[in-house]
Amino acid sequence: MDSWEQLKEIQPRVVQLLMKTMEKDRLAHAYLFEGSRGTGKKRVALQLAKSFFCRNIDHVEACQTCSDCKRIENGNHPDVHIIEPDGQSIKKHQVEYLQKEFTYRGVESDKKVYIVNHADLMTASAANSLLKFLEEPTSPTLALLLTEQGQRILPTIQSRSQLLTFAPLSRQLFLDKLEKEGNSSVISSLLASLTTSYEEAMHLIEGDWIAQARSVVIQLMEELYNRPNQVLFTLQEKWLPLFKERWQQEIGLDMILLWLRDLMYTKVGKVDSITFIDQKKEFEQHALLSSQDRLSQKMSSVLEAKRHLIANVNPQLLMEKLLLNIQEG
Repeated sequence: MDSWEQLKEIQPRVVQLLMKTMEKDRLAHAYLFEGSRGTGKKRVALQLAKSFFCRNIDHVEACQTCSDCKRIENGNHPDVHIIEPDGQSIKKHQVEYLQKEFTYRGVESDKKVYIVNHADLMTASAANSLLKFLEEPTSPTLALLLTEQGQRILPTIQSRSQLLTFAPLSRQLFLDKLEKEGNSSVISSLLASLTTSYEEAMHLIEGDWIAQARSVVIQLMEELYNRPNQVLFTLQEKWLPLFKERWQQEIGLDMILLWLRDLMYTKVGKVDSITFIDQKKEFEQHALLSSQDRLSQKMSSVLEAKRHLIANVNPQLLMEKLLLNIQEG
């Protein structure tokens, strides 16, 4: 359960701005929270909703004990609506349903909040429907749009929202926290490179999935350099059974990107910055065979694969093409 003081530790600039705005009772009707995964966008959005509704608010700090705070914490407040992608996108009917809900009087007050997670995944028709909603806000209504890619939000939506950029969190602080809790330095280093969200890190650790995934990525990349004829067999026998869900496939591509980045770091003498800290000798060997230009091309291929994954391309075909591009690059 968060408080503004706790959230200030991870996003001091954003939180201080919001606290001052609430002190002056000048909250905008719409905010666009932009920042990478794990920077606290949703946590801040929910805390803002609590302060917006709390019946026993102390200065700007929500009490956490009233029925409004508890229901927001548990995700069942009748006047706080959260929109998540339906499959690969947020569709027009989701925004229209939200608009319909907002025509009704609030269950216990006239206040309403809606949070759109991954707002950049709105279809064009959904974004245009939301734009009409933003142009004619129902007072008092608070709209919170969350995105990792602010440039993909319609400029007209951006212009009607107050942009707050969430800064990347300190990797070292997160790394130290993970190690203090008993995680190995090898796993902690990987987790701290993949996310700065403690909740997400704990989810990845569950069932030892992240350790298995890490081993498969290392094996796959080693084979690309040393045993290329083995790569497709490993893909079929180990990668596909382990990386079944889309979120797992995204994490897998992120790990491949980190592996290539480590190789680049080794190439330019930044060994202290690598993520796969137990692979230094291997990186030193591979770095002799790889130019910076080729490594950049390989990393671009991974980014391209991530874009195709979002477009719902067949995962096996996507990986086969990626591994071929890395091998040839």
